[in-house]
Amino acid sequence: MSNTKKALRYFAKYLKPYWKGITIVVILSLISSGAQVMAPTYLGRSVTALTTYLVDLKKGTASMNTFYSALWSMFLFYLLSQIAIFIAWMVMSKFNADSTNDMRENLFAKFQQMLVRYFDTHQDGKLLSLFTSDLDNIFNAMNNAIFEIISQGIMFVGTIIVMFTINSTLAWTTIATTPFILIISVLLMKKARVYIDKQQDEIGDLNGYITEQINGEKVIITNGLRQESVDGFKVYNNKVRTALFKGQFYSGILFPLMNGLNLLNLAIVIAMGSWMIISGQISQAIGLGLIVTFVEYSQVYFQPLTQITSIYSMIQLALTGARRLATVEEQKDENEVPNGKVISGLNHGVKLENVHFGYNKDKEILHGVNISVDKGQSVALVGPTGSGKTTIMNLLNRFYDVNSGKVTFDGTDVRDIQLTSLRNNVGIVLQDSVLFTGTVADNIRYGKPNASMDEVISAAKHANIHDFIETLPDGYDTQVSDASSIFSTGQKQLMSIARTILTNPPFLILDEATSNVDTVTEEKIQKAMDTVIAGRTSFVIAHRLKTILNSNKIVVLKDGNVIEEGSHEALLKEKGFYYKLYTDQMAFD
Repeated sequence: MSNTKKALRYFAKYLKPYWKGITIVVILSLISSGAQVMAPTYLGRSVTALTTYLVDLKKGTASMNTFYSALWSMFLFYLLSQIAIFIAWMVMSKFNADSTNDMRENLFAKFQQMLVRYFDTHQDGKLLSLFTSDLDNIFNAMNNAIFEIISQGIMFVGTIIVMFTINSTLAWTTIATTPFILIISVLLMKKARVYIDKQQDEIGDLNGYITEQINGEKVIITNGLRQESVDGFKVYNNKVRTALFKGQFYSGILFPLMNGLNLLNLAIVIAMGSWMIISGQISQAIGLGLIVTFVEYSQVYFQPLTQITSIYSMIQLALTGARRLATVEEQKDENEVPNGKVISGLNHGVKLENVHFGYNKDKEILHGVNISVDKGQSVALVGPTGSGKTTIMNLLNRFYDVNSGKVTFDGTDVRDIQLTSLRNNVGIVLQDSVLFTGTVADNIRYGKPNASMDEVISAAKHANIHDFIETLPDGYDTQVSDASSIFSTGQKQLMSIARTILTNPPFLILDEATSNVDTVTEEKIQKAMDTVIAGRTSFVIAHRLKTILNSNKIVVLKDGNVIEEGSHEALLKEKGFYYKLYTDQMAFD
């Protein structure tokens, strides 16, 4: 499917529910355009009536009634045109606002259904530009361009019909330059479309770079890389500037070109009308009014062409935005299993059976991994960076699906379990904890919105964060966000653990929860982890090996393979890879 068709289908999808409003706009546009098309005929009649009056004045039989009648008719038609436009504009503004609101809501809802892979492979800034740049372009076009297309299109057709009804010779003269205009317009629009599409893609890249740099501002300042950051910005910004200039140049040149051709066409119409009077094809009394009528129609005929070409860049930006949003809507959702099994708790354990997986088809990360954890046991995953530890966490919660083999809960493949049910039974404490805008209490009860205040406080106490919260100005009602500096990295981690304790999941994954904190905070987190792990089935992913010494089983990964497993003491006795990892790390602690 071409990009234009994809964009038009996207618009059709969101405008279809508002067909009543669109119908009203079309009818009002017909009335407005019809009135605007008819008005010049009465202008011509008033000029003819005035000419006749001057001739009859000499005969003593002159009357201005016809002149006034034609003049008033012209005024009423123009007034009707403006009233219809005003009402149509109000109706259109309403359904435009509603339809773009639907687009925005559905886009955000789509994000909540998509695969984690999509977010892992797209920059935050690019995703944000869909909500800002692309949706703004669509709204602007729908609020201006669509109305112009409807009204000007109707006026264009109506003008041609009326012109041929009045005088076919002058009508042909008026539209004679149209093929030439269309050829030039199509060529310029093709050029403009390429660069306008590129412009939006470049803006997405620029937004991605800006978001990345803002998030890493402390690192940039610390390393003295401010100028390098600015230089990098200039590279992206220059690409936007180049695409923006070329897109606006090719689309913008259409407007002055149309104005120039309009003036040329006006001269041709006047010349033809004058020649028809001189050659006797029409009388002088009728001819003057006819010329005035077609001079006005020449303006009206070119008006739709001029208006539409003047807003071409706006239209193309909207089409590009619609194409980009439609592409997002085409992305796969998570593979929910409508008739899948609903699980409640964990009775036996969790297993990875001969699991093969790679984020890319041509690069496998896990090679036939077999790991099992029985109910109530804690299994620690250790190994060097890139060995596949976090990848296993992604598979356990079905952020990704295995290429082959299977992950099972109580013997049931996770792909056969309803996602909601699976996620309700799995708790995750990530390496980088996230706080959401709201109160401290809201953040702790994020996974259980209906939790009582007593439950929130109990969870905070078990996570060793209660005492700190009590020192805050408003305690549990203190307003925070992820960007807030109220909490240190370790305190954010304790908040995350409190959140997990409150949801009380039967299966728990701790992904390097102590890797970013000092040893004092690590001790607090370790106590909180011991509390949350106690009696619970869990996978603990850790770099600091002293945090997993009490695990029931330690699984050692290297290059996507399980190379050792057993208790801490047993693995030390083997003096293999784990022994080397442990002794090397202890030497530095």
